[in-house]
Amino acid sequence: MSTRLYEHDIFLEHRTPEGHPERADRLRSLAIALQHPNFEKLDRKKAPQASEDAVLLAHPEEHLRAVVREIPEEDEVHQIEADTYVGPRSLEAALTGVGAAMAAVDDVFTGAADNVFVAARPPGHHAEKTKAMGFCLFNTAAIAARHAQKTYGAERVAIVDWDVHHGNGTQDIFWDDPSVLFCSTHQMPLYPWTGAKDETGTKGNIVNAPLEKDSASEHFREAFKNRVIPALENFRPDFLIISAGFDAHHRDPLAQINLVGDDFDWATGRLMEIAGKYAGNRLISLLEGGYDLEGLAESAGLHICRLMKG
Repeated sequence: MSTRLYEHDIFLEHRTPEGHPERADRLRSLAIALQHPNFEKLDRKKAPQASEDAVLLAHPEEHLRAVVREIPEEDEVHQIEADTYVGPRSLEAALTGVGAAMAAVDDVFTGAADNVFVAARPPGHHAEKTKAMGFCLFNTAAIAARHAQKTYGAERVAIVDWDVHHGNGTQDIFWDDPSVLFCSTHQMPLYPWTGAKDETGTKGNIVNAPLEKDSASEHFREAFKNRVIPALENFRPDFLIISAGFDAHHRDPLAQINLVGDDFDWATGRLMEIAGKYAGNRLISLLEGGYDLEGLAESAGLHICRLMKG
């Protein structure tokens, strides 16, 4: 398997206040983990920046303009929503995350790579059609899905979100769209207070598998085996996107799900099997949450390792 990684120093320059969990050290900790000899064959690329127009694949112009207006000119941090902040280079960082996700789509559809991991911040899965929230400005996974459809004619895109927080933004964007299957495992109740089993979208293309507080490996794997995998088998995706948050790790401070690194390795393997069966191995993975530096580095490292092994 050839696995590509997109990274860029601009992601370190998205500013949040002191003590905010979504901080540049998250990517620094992952970069240290990726110095291990296991990752020697990882094809590392500098992430390209997308144009502002790319955002319009999944958001209306008014949302783009609203975010642009919030970007401060001076060396300061603006609060744009309860826990969502921007600094002078946050727009550039977010657009580079979008550019990396779109390049990842290009890579797997042209055969330049079998699969791709995008190590970007800010994350994206809480960004709704017209609202930045939950540390997220633009919904990178949704934009990547639309790019695959528009440019490569993908007919059935599956997005699997295992971040511990429900991907309300992705659900919002694809609520009425049967060409995209959205599956999510997440703690419930927990921010953003969405993701109940009965939230299925108007076309039955939304599959939520909520986990109770203090759930552990067996509950997560059960949710995968009983809800996520059958939905994927039924849908037969021709392209697969992972919203890869690692905050369901037992060390994470923002939630109470007790997964270990091996759970992410296992889930990655299951999704790669689906991609191999239906999608010509076409799979990309986008970093979402994960706020304990050790838990993030371990889990994301094992996830990338599994992508490389095939």
